[in-house]
Amino acid sequence: MASSIPDTALGATIRRRLESEVVVWLTTVGADGTPHPNPVWFLWDGDTLLVYNRPTAGRVSHVRDRPRVGLNFDGDGRGGAIAVIAGDAEIAEDAPAAPDHPAYLAKYSEHIARIGHDAASFARDYPVAIRIRPTRFRGH
Repeated sequence: MASSIPDTALGATIRRRLESEVVVWLTTVGADGTPHPNPVWFLWDGDTLLVYNRPTAGRVSHVRDRPRVGLNFDGDGRGGAIAVIAGDAEIAEDAPAAPDHPAYLAKYSEHIARIGHDAASFARDYPVAIRIRPTRFRGH
């Protein structure tokens, strides 16, 4: 079950970061129980995060088999600005392809070009959408 972002100072910080950050660390769990953190691009819609992936990315099979995930933002390098989110992930079969998602393109079109793609080639290489529903929040 999804959890609302708390109406606290931490909640305000998490909301701001979800709306403004470019990268979040997504941690999935492999078959042997090893955590696998990966920096990913994401889109926050106010309730869930959407992450586009290559079909061969380990996190895709991890989510299918073990849908509990963790997300965290980079700290300030001194142990502060910590924001951690736990959530439930699923393969989002109903998500639009990246070129058909105006908010995603608005956020990432420059980054997509920087890695040598246009919207169509990005969609071909990153067709698998993962949707994450936050369930818990912590940090300081």
